[in-house]
Amino acid sequence: MYNVMQYFLKYLVRNPPATLRILVLLFAILAYGTTGFLYFELSANPDVTWLDGLWYTVVTMTTVGYGDFFPKTTGGRFLIGWPVMAFGIGLLGYALSLIAAAFITSKTKEMKGMASFSLRDHIVFFNFPGVSKILSLINELFLDPSIGSHTSVVIVDDGLDELPAELVKLGVHYVRGNPVRDETLTRACVDQARHAVVLSRDNTTASDSLNVTIALAIEGRIHKVNTVVEIIDPASEELLKKVGCDKIVCTSRFGAHFLSQELLNPGVQEVIQDLLSVKGGQQFYFIEIRQKRTFSELSDKCRQSGHIVLGAATGSGIRLNVTEKLDLKPGDRIITIGPSRIEYL
Repeated sequence: MYNVMQYFLKYLVRNPPATLRILVLLFAILAYGTTGFLYFELSANPDVTWLDGLWYTVVTMTTVGYGDFFPKTTGGRFLIGWPVMAFGIGLLGYALSLIAAAFITSKTKEMKGMASFSLRDHIVFFNFPGVSKILSLINELFLDPSIGSHTSVVIVDDGLDELPAELVKLGVHYVRGNPVRDETLTRACVDQARHAVVLSRDNTTASDSLNVTIALAIEGRIHKVNTVVEIIDPASEELLKKVGCDKIVCTSRFGAHFLSQELLNPGVQEVIQDLLSVKGGQQFYFIEIRQKRTFSELSDKCRQSGHIVLGAATGSGIRLNVTEKLDLKPGDRIITIGPSRIEYL
């Protein structure tokens, strides 16, 4: 009981919160204006009610002043009207300033990455490699119907001071903190995310160690999220497979392939760019199979939708240019090139 009284005196009497102070002052002004209005004006106007007094006090505080009710006596004007005007306008200004400050503080915390979010089925990007790369990734993902522009995006980084204006316009959220800590992962709602993408901060192999640690923190916390990790050194790929990552992208390996193919077959770069971009042209698609069918039957269905069939992805891996009699079962996927996504066959 003593502790309760100490808490009451300290936080509610000596140093009450701003919300409590506003509520107490508002109640005091409403009570003073309503009772004072009736006290002075009831003799001159017997039809005045408590509700009329409250209405007069509210419209006076808010500086509306409809004029339907106003004090006609000297005491009502000078002892009630003037104090309600002065203190009411001051209280209203104080309340509005607190509300504005709360909005500004909330927006600043969000821009600085100090806010927490309640999201579901979103995409989480770990590490910030630069505005151009993040913008390119987000724009490509938003163009695909399986993701869509309605999907929320969260960036997790421990070195970005403030979220760039270009990303703010896209509605991107930012969480600043160590990406391997549970507190940071909780604020980014990783448990409810659909995809987690771990990006390399730079083009050095030193960033791979951090990416392996982040992937381990994610997979150790939750397995259902689809994890895609970018690495520079191919030697890190085997370790990430042991961690349990769903997909691993080694950019240095692809860079070497692009260079060699562009040297041997000039123009390959433009073809690959068209196939990998969602902005236009044709793209690669993996189409899920839900019933047992032969490769020939599925190829005919794909051609009806304007798709060219390249092969199949089965439990044994990727198989290109397969025989038409190959039996495919539910869970396998057809690899095609087409203008738009086919959800399933």
